[in-house]
Amino acid sequence: MPQHTQPPSPPTCQPDTSAQPIAEQQAAYEITRLAALMARLRDPNGGCPWDLEQTPQTLAPYAIEEAYEVLDAIQRQDWQAFPDELGDLLLQVVYQAQLAREAGQFNLATVARMVTEKMIRRHPHVTFGPDVLGTAQKPNTPATNTPDTTALPGQWEALKEQERKTLAKNGKPSGALAGVAPMLPALLRASKIAGRAARVGFDWPEVAGVVAKVHEEMEEFAVEMASGNKARMQDELGDVLFSIASLARRLELDPEACLRQACDKFTRRFEAVETKLATQGLSMQDRPVEELDSLWQQVKREQG
Repeated sequence: MPQHTQPPSPPTCQPDTSAQPIAEQQAAYEITRLAALMARLRDPNGGCPWDLEQTPQTLAPYAIEEAYEVLDAIQRQDWQAFPDELGDLLLQVVYQAQLAREAGQFNLATVARMVTEKMIRRHPHVTFGPDVLGTAQKPNTPATNTPDTTALPGQWEALKEQERKTLAKNGKPSGALAGVAPMLPALLRASKIAGRAARVGFDWPEVAGVVAKVHEEMEEFAVEMASGNKARMQDELGDVLFSIASLARRLELDPEACLRQACDKFTRRFEAVETKLATQGLSMQDRPVEELDSLWQQVKREQG
């Protein structure tokens, strides 16, 4: 019988893994292993009953929780816990991708490809080789006038604006505020909204105007507080918080970080007052507010 030879495999755009550093090969292996684990957990034939019950909606809160645990590890500079927390966050990405794969929507490769292509588009000043672009493509040629670090944020936003215009052609929202996720923490969302509005000229020319707006909103809130109308108080207090987030953005401060710092400071001082009372066999519930305030001021002086 004649011998049949296999035709040569067509060229692919996959990177040549033999040329990758060992660490990158290990990363690829472990990601593949994690995806296989998640597929097994979701297997109706012998998988985990709890994992089989989950949906994108039931998992969504875990992604937020894990992201904050990553942030906590960074702030505490707990570099031993850091990779573990990053892994928990990565698991949420792999989990959601597995659910989407089962629903016939997309898979983990889609997620990785889309974010890679987006980052390539948004870094026209960087040369990428075949390990990023694929072996079938030549390295890209970046712009000759590479921007400095001060110009890069503007370039990034300009590229995002081009992407929004492309979305508009496809019938998707494309205004200046499009893409600001409604589910972001409220202070962060307010800061992003104010920043987007400022980029199209909707902003005070001087920071003094923003400060004046904060005072104006406080005065309006005071009026509603005197009236006792809860709904109006909530509306006006929201305006106060929004204006403060706008002020933080204008001063290049992160309002979430500012509030976290204030919470941490209050916690330290409150616990110090508790400790001072406990050494005397006392508790806060037993002491008049004047004494508590005096102890609070003492702790402030001690802690600085």
